[in-house]
Amino acid sequence: MTPKVYRLIVAILAIAIGLYPSTYLFVHQKFGLLLSKSDTTLHNVFWNIGFYTHISSGALALLIGWMQFNPRLRENRLMLHRNVGKVYIIAACLSALAAVYIALYANGGIIASLGFISLGVIWFYTTLRAYFAIRNLQIIEHQKMMTYSYAACFAAVTLRIYLPLLTMLFNDFIKAYLIVAWLCWIPNMIVAYFLTRRLETNKG
Repeated sequence: MTPKVYRLIVAILAIAIGLYPSTYLFVHQKFGLLLSKSDTTLHNVFWNIGFYTHISSGALALLIGWMQFNPRLRENRLMLHRNVGKVYIIAACLSALAAVYIALYANGGIIASLGFISLGVIWFYTTLRAYFAIRNLQIIEHQKMMTYSYAACFAAVTLRIYLPLLTMLFNDFIKAYLIVAWLCWIPNMIVAYFLTRRLETNKG
């Protein structure tokens, strides 16, 4: 498949999953992840702030982030690219910080929590690195860090692909969740690594 086809697949998946969190805002009953949370957690004001900040900001980042990898947008609509990038950076940083907090309440205990905390830290760090790189006119470094950042963001998609498959495989949601806390983002980082290597090769 051509890079254009890959970008189209990523865009379709990002939009489909990016719109999903809106259901939490409009459906006034427990469903999805909320079904697995205790009443104590669901009535925790700080957890609710963290959860809704994470899903709303993360959904926005996921919905717009794929646009930034379109070379035509960068070359022909530079101002739009910059403005979308600013929104992405703010949304990604907010969602990542909130993710680190709500990861403390992850199903499955410390193993799942560490997986999601690691994801949040990586997402926040690579996004900030991308921002400071472009401020210093380090174009290649900016592109590399944005690739890692969106790979972390795309964990929202890969999680929703792997989790039902693992749950069916093990017939155990908690076991599946422990695995997906790491599986949803580590392969994404590996793919990002090879993509960034290509950037370095092209530069050379």
